[in-house]
Amino acid sequence: MLELLWKRFEKKDDSQSVIEIPLYKITPNPSQPRKHFDRSSLAELAESILEYGVIQPITVRKNGGEYELIAGERRWRASYMAGLETIPSIVMEADEEESALLALLENLQREDLGFFEVAESYRRLIREQGMTQEELAAKLGKSQSSISNKLRLLRLDPMARKIVREYGLSERHARALLSIADPALQLEAARKICDEKMTVSQSEDYIKSLLIKHPRLHETRRNISSARDIKVFTNTIKKAVDTMKKGGVEANLRQTETDAGIEYTITVKKESSLNRE
Repeated sequence: MLELLWKRFEKKDDSQSVIEIPLYKITPNPSQPRKHFDRSSLAELAESILEYGVIQPITVRKNGGEYELIAGERRWRASYMAGLETIPSIVMEADEEESALLALLENLQREDLGFFEVAESYRRLIREQGMTQEELAAKLGKSQSSISNKLRLLRLDPMARKIVREYGLSERHARALLSIADPALQLEAARKICDEKMTVSQSEDYIKSLLIKHPRLHETRRNISSARDIKVFTNTIKKAVDTMKKGGVEANLRQTETDAGIEYTITVKKESSLNRE
C-alpha cells in the first residue's frame, strides 16, 4: 500500500496539473517531521525564489475549504519571506495517515532529517494513527527493532537531547548517553562530551567510568537484564489472546510505546461465538 502511495507521490508531476494556490490558504502539515528551519537557509531560498521563481511545486491535500501541506514546507515558508502571494502546487488525494507517512518519507528520501526528528515522527505516527511498532515498520519497510531503537532515543533528558542536537553529536553519542539513568548526570555527561569534543569511543569510556563512580546508576543495568522478563510477559499476553481467539472469542491486542513504557490493550468484542450460542 505504501509503495503504491509513494509511487503515486513520485509521479505526481506527470499525472496531476500544477495550480497556483494563495499562500494564506495553505497550512503546515501537523505531522511534518522537520521542526527546525534554519532562517539563513530560508533567506537564501527566498532570494532564489525571487530571482527564478518556485521551480518545484509543493504538494498539498484538501482540508475543508483550505489546503494542508504534504511536502515542501521550506519552499512555502521561503515564498512567504519572498513576498509571494501564490505558490505552484499539486493537489493530491491522501488521508491523515497517508499524509503523515508521505511527509516522513519525503524527508527521509532527502536524508536531511536529524535522528531525533525521525524518532519523534515515529512516535507521532504510533500515537496519532494508533499504529503498533510492527505496523509502522511494515509500512516503512523497516525492521521493528530499528523502529524501537530510534524511539529509545527519546528517553534522553530533553536538555541532554538539546545539547546533542545543537553540538551536532552523532546518534551513537546519544545512545551512549542512554546508559545513564539519572537525567542530571545525563546532562552533565553531554556537556563534558561536547566541551572536550570526545569521539564516540572516548564518550563510551567516559560514561563507563562515570557509572563506576555512581553505584546508584547500576539500576540501569538491572533494567536491561529485566528485558528478558518483559519479553516473557509480552509472550504470555500474546498467547492468552491467541487462546481466546481459538476459543471463538474475537479479541485484539494492541501494543503502544509511551514515555512511561509499553501499554497493552486487549479489546474483546461482545458479540462472539461463545455468547451467540
